Amino acid sequence: MEINRNINRKIFRGYDIRGVYPSDIDESVAYTIGLAFGSNIQDLGLKTCLIGHDNRLSSPSLYEALTKGLKETGVEIVSLGLCTTPMYYYASIKLGIKSGIMITASHNPKDENGFKFSLETLNTRGNSRGQEIQDFYDYMVAENFILGEGTVKEYDIKDEYFELFKESLFFGDRHIKAVIDCGNGTTSIIAEELYNLFPIDIVPLFTESDGRFPNHHPDPCVEENLEQLKKKVIETNADIGVGFDGDGDRVGVISNTGKFIPMDHYLILMIKDMFDRVEPKKFLYDVKCSKAVQDVIDELGGEGECYRTGNSYTRARVYELGLPVGAELSGHVYFNDHFLGFDSGLYAGLRIIELLSRSNKTVDELVSDIPKYYSTDEIKLHADDNIKFEIIKQIEEYVKEKGYKYLTIDGIKVLFDDGFALLRASNTGPNLTLRFEAKTEERLEEISKEFEGLTNKLLNK
Repeated sequence: MEINRNINRKIFRGYDIRGVYPSDIDESVAYTIGLAFGSNIQDLGLKTCLIGHDNRLSSPSLYEALTKGLKETGVEIVSLGLCTTPMYYYASIKLGIKSGIMITASHNPKDENGFKFSLETLNTRGNSRGQEIQDFYDYMVAENFILGEGTVKEYDIKDEYFELFKESLFFGDRHIKAVIDCGNGTTSIIAEELYNLFPIDIVPLFTESDGRFPNHHPDPCVEENLEQLKKKVIETNADIGVGFDGDGDRVGVISNTGKFIPMDHYLILMIKDMFDRVEPKKFLYDVKCSKAVQDVIDELGGEGECYRTGNSYTRARVYELGLPVGAELSGHVYFNDHFLGFDSGLYAGLRIIELLSRSNKTVDELVSDIPKYYSTDEIKLHADDNIKFEIIKQIEEYVKEKGYKYLTIDGIKVLFDDGFALLRASNTGPNLTLRFEAKTEERLEEISKEFEGLTNKLLNK
């Protein structure tokens, strides 16, 4: 196999590499990445590399090509084969392997694929981040590859992974009926077997592994993707529905009456449940989350940590500060109380079922006293990669001129007493991402009109 010298830099994004197969990413790209990664980790003083892949149709052949490239640099490869991304994270921790690649495009469409890297020499339990990804691209195109004859050792992490779950969950007396929607993604390979280890009445939905994702797009935090899950919950009179994304690191939740539960509301339930049992009483949420999260933390007497979006960043931050839990609106949840701080959709689903098993309330009843805000879904506006950050700078200038309070943790978050406007440059695509929230629908419309209108005006200059 030959080195690919025409790899598009644009597929090297803020958290990982993602692109369309086979136009952006093919076997020659995977092989070249293998050569570069195997050489790079040896330059960093590392010799062993962990690899795994999801169930997308293109993943096995990309995995073979990646393995070939890695092996030709002389590294020792520990191969997990087909696995979820959280299984890969756990294997990294369990085996003490600090470098590796997971082949996956997470929740992206079926014709895409990608590579999640762990390049850090310190174990922050996160993937590589923005600048590291760009530095790796520069390293790759320099072609200073080390040549050698590596080894491949296959490792099955499943039984140890299941033991982690059994040691980390404590169910109550109430028997819960739960619909689990794998969306035919990679969680399909273990979800039913794992959930049947616990006192739960399981109703399976799309639990056959199929990388074409024939039933719905595998992103459980977009409500329209969970319509079948809603119907199945109501049809079977279930207590809850939980859905998972393509590689298994995110969760979505449906209540007993078929209502979509946003992930910031899920986080509030977890914080309230664990508050008296954990230290420190500090909890992380990303900038997209509702002000309701901070309201509840304040009411309980705790401390909130509003942080930038991106699981590479948020997971590392939870670990760095030793926080009991953190979450992102996009469905990543990091339990660090009696779990290991990495994001597993299957574990997050079990945690809310566990909570219900110790309560006499329904999901609807549990969320009924969460402070009420009105918010938009995420609004994505197309903006080429070469202009999107400049647009954010111009919005910051506007906000300064207006004298508004704002944060620059991740894009611009404009803070009002009764709501917020969030405007970010996407790290995973050529988009600007907007989200607005307010105490009333009228005020939400005002904020939306001001800032969506401003953004469109700047884009159309």
